[in-house]
Amino acid sequence: MTHLTNIDFGPIFEVYDAPLNSPVIIICEHASNRIPKDLDGLGLTLQQQNSHIAWDPGALGVSKAMSNKMAWPLIAATISRLVYDLNRPPDSLDAVRVRSENYDVPGNKNLSKQARNLRVQEVHLPFHKTVQDIIAARLSALKLIVTIHSFTPVYDGHVREVEMGILNGKHTDFAEAMNACVPDYFGFLVRQNEPYSAADGVTYSIDLHGEQSQIATVMLEIRNDLIAYPQQQQDWGKRLGAWLMHAIDFVKKDK
Repeated sequence: MTHLTNIDFGPIFEVYDAPLNSPVIIICEHASNRIPKDLDGLGLTLQQQNSHIAWDPGALGVSKAMSNKMAWPLIAATISRLVYDLNRPPDSLDAVRVRSENYDVPGNKNLSKQARNLRVQEVHLPFHKTVQDIIAARLSALKLIVTIHSFTPVYDGHVREVEMGILNGKHTDFAEAMNACVPDYFGFLVRQNEPYSAADGVTYSIDLHGEQSQIATVMLEIRNDLIAYPQQQQDWGKRLGAWLMHAIDFVKKDK
């Protein structure tokens, strides 16, 4: 299993299209827990495959709700981050994890260089090439690239109080503006660069595409117990869409 080099990965992403004058594009790298059949579940139990180690529960629902409400394009992964983490560069050890939180990932151990490179070629490259194409088609109107993620309330035994994190990559302006204009109606505990920050290596996508396009970026992390159900996802999508537009206007006024 660890040296397979003829794998049917299936679809890597799905694009939810929107008008070319959309000011925001949404990326959801950890939207799915699907593991290609050829990889035999990576040696994980079904419970592990359905847990947060394999994907970001609720993130796709929020992303789709925001895309539908705001008419913003969305590109969402349709493959588990344990096959390849689309928010990591190819040279990162975390791109193909052999261990996630307290769980070993047997199917990722002792991968040959050829087998690992296959995942880069078949998963990483087409996903990020499509992101680049979506950005390029909208560059004249685009104001923001946002990535949507979720995080578990308890990680490695530690309880996380923060309910949403606003993360910045190399450029801090938009995250700082968003943090400075949290709407009164939002009603959740928001902190900047929690429970992760760029120092944890989690801002690859926003740094890659922000640098290439010179467009503002932000990464949003939502505690997954708050977006477990469709109605919660709809509510968060609606609130975040309005808040992001408010932050875009806030940045304009500040300049």
